[in-house]
Amino acid sequence: MTTEAARTEKSPSKRLNLTVQYACKATELPLRAQIRAWVRAALDVDGKKGGEITVRLVDEEEGRTLNRDYRGKDYATNVLSFPYDSEPVICGDLVICAPVVEREAREQGKSLEAHWAHLVIHGCLHLLGLGGVKGQGYA
Repeated sequence: MTTEAARTEKSPSKRLNLTVQYACKATELPLRAQIRAWVRAALDVDGKKGGEITVRLVDEEEGRTLNRDYRGKDYATNVLSFPYDSEPVICGDLVICAPVVEREAREQGKSLEAHWAHLVIHGCLHLLGLGGVKGQGYA
């Protein structure tokens, strides 16, 4: 095996394959570029930096259905994380409920952009296995 091949085999990809799905009609949603920057910031925490992540922004109905089906809780939560793999790169889905994000930002006196950033990063940290209870989707 060449030195280059050995180096490539040992180090995980730094490439981020990010898909952003806008599945709701909220008017103040973050741009894909913002979401990418927040995901990158979260992945830099443990040095992985690469991965395959889908971020789906949903309405209250879809958020409630997913939270009920995967966590047994019959209400929409702010973010659900569905990790699939963490080695050699992170792979998983985030589902973020836009109406919940908007309501929480108002209640907490935060800017909407700051709360979106917080929840995208929070969800990515769950994908990395940091915090929360592992399962088939956790908030």
